[in-house]
Amino acid sequence: QVQLVESGVGLVQAGGSLRLSCAASGRGFSTVGMGWFRQAPGMERGFVASIARNGASKYYADSVKGRFTISRDDAKNTAYLQMNSLKPEDTAVYYCAATRSWRTVVDRNHDYDYWGQGTQVTVSS
Repeated sequence: QVQLVESGVGLVQAGGSLRLSCAASGRGFSTVGMGWFRQAPGMERGFVASIARNGASKYYADSVKGRFTISRDDAKNTAYLQMNSLKPEDTAVYYCAATRSWRTVVDRNHDYDYWGQGTQVTVSS
């Protein structure tokens, strides 16, 4: 069982940066892949980025490629999402998630087994 808690609630101006953290408790953080999703008002929750167990493989949604970076520190049981060049359309509740899947690309909600509670990111224009 893995419990996830996001932090990094933020209000930032367009063009700014923000880093989200996802702290995991329980056993086996190094045995799960990690992902970030987001949900804007009136929209379905959608994929943002994922990182494999060993951190070697990363995958991004086209909308954030080149602006966002996912990483993990297994010694700290924490995953991160560095967000640069933020745009108003990045405004959403951001969720981290953990998956036991061994698939190379894990970009669907149902690929993930554990979820955090979500954290609000607001980008003002």
